[in-house]
Amino acid sequence: MSQPTSFSLDQPYTEIIVVRHGETAWNATGRIQGHMDVELDEVGRQQAASLAERLSRVPEISAIYSSDLKRLLKLLRRLLQPRERHLGDVQGLLFREAAKVCPQAYRAFSSRRTDQVIPGGGESSDQLYHRATSSLQRICQRHTGKRVVVVAHGGVIRALYRRACSSRFRGIILNTSVNIFQISGDDVWTIKAWGDIDHLNQTGHSMSGFGVSKTPSAVSPVLT
Repeated sequence: MSQPTSFSLDQPYTEIIVVRHGETAWNATGRIQGHMDVELDEVGRQQAASLAERLSRVPEISAIYSSDLKRLLKLLRRLLQPRERHLGDVQGLLFREAAKVCPQAYRAFSSRRTDQVIPGGGESSDQLYHRATSSLQRICQRHTGKRVVVVAHGGVIRALYRRACSSRFRGIILNTSVNIFQISGDDVWTIKAWGDIDHLNQTGHSMSGFGVSKTPSAVSPVLT
């Protein structure tokens, strides 16, 4: 595993290490979670332990933020607030059955329109984007020039990628993957590392994710 580079608190940017929660039983079976409060399964607990051990070696972490859902709070306890997108009527359904059970909500959930809300109180991608990015901006303002860990969800991490790269990420957001954002004082976002699962590769713990595997070629997958 690569060793972290030296990090000074007078850096002209805030470094935010964004990690996804560990695997849940619903992740493993392909069930749509959204705001549903699902706990980590045994694999997820092992993944969380591996990630916690890794982050314990990262210097100068000034704060840790987490969603209030159980699958993130369990990881937060291992390590020592943006919630996942609300997915309306498709929450709790298996991906393979959602189109038949709730066709209207599934069409909205699958839509490429970023302003498409989901029936049943679900958010549009744009609503999630503004909620997630504004939360990260507030964290940066509280911790200017420092290093912070944010434990989040796949949908939130996708929104943050969209803010940094001005495009939608269509690949996997793996459980407990490490994604490092650097945000300057004038609100310029840069991705330093993306989709890093070195801690899982070394332990042999299984990996699961959300989407189709793809890593941006311009982004280093290594936590430095």
